[in-house]
Amino acid sequence: MLFNSYIFILCFLPITWIIFFAIAKYSNVGAAFFLFLASLFFYGWWNPAYVLLLLLSSAFNYGISRAILASHGPRLQKGWLVAGVVGDLAVLCYFKYFAFLLSIFGLTPPAHTTALPLGISFFTFTQIAFIVDTYRRQAALTTAVHYGLFVTYFPHLIAGPLLHHKQIIPQFISEKMYVPNLENVAVGITIFVLGLAKKVIIADGLAPYVGKVFGAANAGIPVDMGEAWLGTLGYTLQIYFDFSGYSDMAIGISRMFNVILPANFYSPYQSRNIIDFWRRWHITLSNFLKDYLYIPLGGNRKGTARRYINLMVTMLLGGLWHGAGWTFIIWGGLHGVLLTLNHWWRDLVKHLHWERAMETVPARFAAWGLTFLSVLICWVFFRSPTLESSLVILRAMLGAHGMSVPKYMAGLFPGQSGAGWLHFRGFSSNFLLDDIFGIYLAVGLFIALCLPCIIHLMRQWTPALGLPKQAAGEGFFPGMTWRPTMRNAIVLAVLTIVLLLLLERPSEFLYFQF
Repeated sequence: MLFNSYIFILCFLPITWIIFFAIAKYSNVGAAFFLFLASLFFYGWWNPAYVLLLLLSSAFNYGISRAILASHGPRLQKGWLVAGVVGDLAVLCYFKYFAFLLSIFGLTPPAHTTALPLGISFFTFTQIAFIVDTYRRQAALTTAVHYGLFVTYFPHLIAGPLLHHKQIIPQFISEKMYVPNLENVAVGITIFVLGLAKKVIIADGLAPYVGKVFGAANAGIPVDMGEAWLGTLGYTLQIYFDFSGYSDMAIGISRMFNVILPANFYSPYQSRNIIDFWRRWHITLSNFLKDYLYIPLGGNRKGTARRYINLMVTMLLGGLWHGAGWTFIIWGGLHGVLLTLNHWWRDLVKHLHWERAMETVPARFAAWGLTFLSVLICWVFFRSPTLESSLVILRAMLGAHGMSVPKYMAGLFPGQSGAGWLHFRGFSSNFLLDDIFGIYLAVGLFIALCLPCIIHLMRQWTPALGLPKQAAGEGFFPGMTWRPTMRNAIVLAVLTIVLLLLLERPSEFLYFQF
């Protein structure tokens, strides 16, 4: 079931909300159990067969956590931990990486391929964190009902954010969750509608144009320089508005049930370095990789060289988490290199006492431009279905396939074509990217680079947990905030009607495939 569908917005969500609080009048545990069942129904709407997998995974990890707590002696406890982590990773590898692993060893994958269960990476990593913290004695014993709800909670289940037990389970136990709160409903609806607009208007608007460019490259059709750059820029915005839109919608839905989810995005394209970018992009995944991979590997405690190695290992595995393919591994590796260079540069700036010079306006703008350009180029590998097609795009971006322009711009060019790098290919009557695409790009760039993010707009209501400490995220309008005025209510109502009219053919979210 999709957040951006009539069945969810008009049926599932309001019915679930009404029944949940009706049961809560008599029993908090009963209401929590109902929400657990509703979450299973939500998950099973896509493929009922995988509900059993979700239940078995939850029961397995809950049993492991109980076994760790009941065991005497560190050896036995560690044995249960290893069994739990290996079991979780074995299931994840079978469904997500089996065919890729076979191809690495030159073996042909089976003719039938197993469909990837939605959200398997999210609920697997969520539970690995829980059993690891149980082993560390950092996770409190909880009931089966609350644990089951923690894992299956439908707002986050399919595409995050990754939940941490310390943030969420105490809210499930609190009495406040089970009492209807109209302010939370209003805040939740506002965040949900704004997140839905990100997805339906901007991300889905960009999708056809991005698909044309990368589809042509995948088919072996050479795209020109302008198409390659604009298509990649389009994807840079599409994936941001698609995934951050989902995360905002999840935060809004959860707020209606009096539960505050962690922040997952905080204006990442306003970052001035790649370290800051990863503190703002997919925040919950970044925190997981830091706490359960980078730090256990040694973090920065064992010297500079070891820190760089740990960064590379972490980002390579982070890339592989997104998908089974060389393009994802290369994407993760490139970000590992960028992070390593960023840390090296920071150390150099401190050593040479250049801190003041780096805070000048030209230096800050250059830092932002270099960061944004680096992220954009890396997205080529993330979006391309094959390594070959990603190289087609990159060659085109360097001018290998020349450049063409629409016919209406003929007066600006001499009309001569040529050969070699960066030649003029002529005038195209069927230009892949038209003026409407340019409007989507302009609007998307203005919102992503200049305006505050949604959780910053709603900051007076504490819309999310774990917000970054830095001040960035407010764009060029730090004073902007959402106020419960009649004008804003009318704007929100009109926007809601427009969005509902655009939901005839709801599209899946990009992160469903990961």
